[in-house]
Amino acid sequence: MKTALLSSLLLLGALFVAARLGLFSGQPPQDLGVRDGRLKPPSPTRNSVSSQAGLYPDHPQRAHADIAPLPVRGGDGRTALRRLGELLRGLPELRVVERHHDDLRAEARTPWLRFVDDLEFWFDPTQQVIHVRSASRLGREDFGVNRKRVERIRAAWLAATDTFDD
Repeated sequence: MKTALLSSLLLLGALFVAARLGLFSGQPPQDLGVRDGRLKPPSPTRNSVSSQAGLYPDHPQRAHADIAPLPVRGGDGRTALRRLGELLRGLPELRVVERHHDDLRAEARTPWLRFVDDLEFWFDPTQQVIHVRSASRLGREDFGVNRKRVERIRAAWLAATDTFDD
């Protein structure tokens, strides 16, 4: 019994040290970004969400990955993305890593094991929405973390857009 407990504690300690050294952060994908009005498709496993999942009707995770885009009021995509970037910078687990005139990319890091998820946002001028994709770099299942994060961002976005002066 003591040996099993000691082994478990050592394993947990090793996991914690490995996480702090960044061994669970993964490598940033090289294929992110908007191409022909599309963000990267959802992951083939249950570790991503995308407001464009419906563009891939034969995708094995289409239904699981489907999430609504963020609404834009007033139609000014540049202003909306600037404001979204400001909102994201105010969230402690997020870091905006790239911003262009019609899209931005952020990274989210989990507090304990420091897993990294990549988030992409693109203003679609045709639909007047901000499409979103959020995916884990590692693993096959995220246990709903990406969906919960995007819904927290949506709630903050909706609350903030009620106070914007357009």
